[in-house]
Amino acid sequence: MKFLIAGLGNIGSEYDGTRHNIGFDIVEALAKEAGASFVLDRLAHYALAKYKGRQLHLIKPTTYMNLSGTAVRYWLQKLDIPKENALVVLDDVALPFGKLRMRASGNTGGHNGLKNIDLLLESNAYPRLRFGVGNDYPRGRQVEYVLGRWTEEQRKELPELIKKCCEAVFGFTTIGLERAMNLYNTK
Repeated sequence: MKFLIAGLGNIGSEYDGTRHNIGFDIVEALAKEAGASFVLDRLAHYALAKYKGRQLHLIKPTTYMNLSGTAVRYWLQKLDIPKENALVVLDDVALPFGKLRMRASGNTGGHNGLKNIDLLLESNAYPRLRFGVGNDYPRGRQVEYVLGRWTEEQRKELPELIKKCCEAVFGFTTIGLERAMNLYNTK
């Protein structure tokens, strides 16, 4: 079985270690755990990971967050992967820091990456894994917040949380969406 795992983020060293790039961080951890390496390919950094007989096609779009749909659509078509076998991994300010929420579909919650994916796939019916980054910012400062760096306390907790996200992704590919949601969605 083939799966597309799309971690959302922005390219460029100025975005490394920011809340908005947690999707990149998670797919990088998946690649590392599977012994896969990223190469620059069309519209994304791409890696092929193998896990329990499954092919996990990992991408980090090079289109910047607001045009993520261009890369997701291209790779779904190129690899002939159905939308239900795709998992978009992203940050979410509506969830407290470290909370995970996997869903089969849903609204964008104002997330520009999801807006573009919905637009280009002409649907919001594709799985996504949201990683809570919290919303501890003053009114009107959301962009600065998501493009900002983690606090020292958050940075210490990230390795364990990213590991849990990797387990959730592997679960999605092996036990299916419903069971993975039951196991990994946090209260």
